[in-house]
Amino acid sequence: MTDRTQPVQAVALVCLGNICRSPTAQVVLEHDLAAAGLADVVSVASAGTGDWHVGQRMDARAAAALQMAGYDPSSHRARQIDASWFDRFDLLLAMDEQNLADLLTLAPHDAARERVARFRSYDPAAGPGDQDVPDPWFGGDGGFDEVLAIVQRTTGGLVQALRER
Repeated sequence: MTDRTQPVQAVALVCLGNICRSPTAQVVLEHDLAAAGLADVVSVASAGTGDWHVGQRMDARAAAALQMAGYDPSSHRARQIDASWFDRFDLLLAMDEQNLADLLTLAPHDAARERVARFRSYDPAAGPGDQDVPDPWFGGDGGFDEVLAIVQRTTGGLVQALRER
C-alpha cells in the first residue's frame, strides 16, 4: 500500500479506542525517534476508530506496562480519527485488520489510501499471518506486556525505515 521510498514527516497510529495499543505505540515511537535524533523531523499522534473513550487517559494497565519499562504515558488523552487526518499524516498505521479496513473506508481518496499500512509491517519478527497487534483489553496484565514487547520491536523497524527515507 504505502510507498516506502517517500519521506515521512508525520505518523498516525490507529487502534479501536485509543487507550491501549495505539497510545502505547505513540509513547514508544516518540521515545525512539528522540533517541535516533528524529524527534524534530517526524511527529507522531494516535487515535481510535471509535469514539467511546475520547478525552480519557490511557488504560491503567497499558500505562503501568509503559511505566514499568521506563516510559511516561501521562500526557495521553484519547482521540478519534476522522478524514482530516489523511491531510495531516504521511503514514497511517493500523494496529489490526479491522482498524486497517476502517482506515481504508475512511480515506477520502486513493492517494490517502496509499498512506495506510499495518503497524506490524515494520516488525522484523512478524510473518505474513501475524500482522495484528493483539487487543489486550479483555485479557490480563500479561497482554499489555505482550503488546509493549511487540510495539518496542516494531518501532525499532519503523524508526530504521523512517531514517532511510
